[in-house]
Amino acid sequence: MTSTTRSAPSTVQAATIVSSLLTVQTSGRGFVDLTAEAAKFVRELHAREGALTLFIRHTSASLTIQENADPSVLVDLATALSRLAPENAGWVHDTEGPDDMPAHIKTMLTGTSLQVPVLNGALALGTWQAIYLIEHRARPHRREIVLQFTGQAN
Repeated sequence: MTSTTRSAPSTVQAATIVSSLLTVQTSGRGFVDLTAEAAKFVRELHAREGALTLFIRHTSASLTIQENADPSVLVDLATALSRLAPENAGWVHDTEGPDDMPAHIKTMLTGTSLQVPVLNGALALGTWQAIYLIEHRARPHRREIVLQFTGQAN
């Protein structure tokens, strides 16, 4: 038998919208943990209740929430994405190199924005969750992520 519980609803007047641009220099293909930067942003603006939206301003890198406990998860995720969009699949778009079109496909599959609830002044991530930028291109890139909190702040 399944058991469920739900806390009492809380209401907040969303009177605050705060934005910031986070710039990340990647070292090439792979995952970059943004959790500490996102938490620092929420702490610095004294957020109480609301939502943090993260939006990456690129089409060959993306955002995801994934496990942060076992690094082999990230290895397996990268392997799966490479299998879904391999470089040698005969893509028509190859102006920027053989990794560009696969990067666009991987971004489409994983997404360009995330929303994380903020409860009691902290990101409401699960115990093993982290926020990652996924660099899909082989060479290093400078990536921009818009951080925007909407809700109540002190």
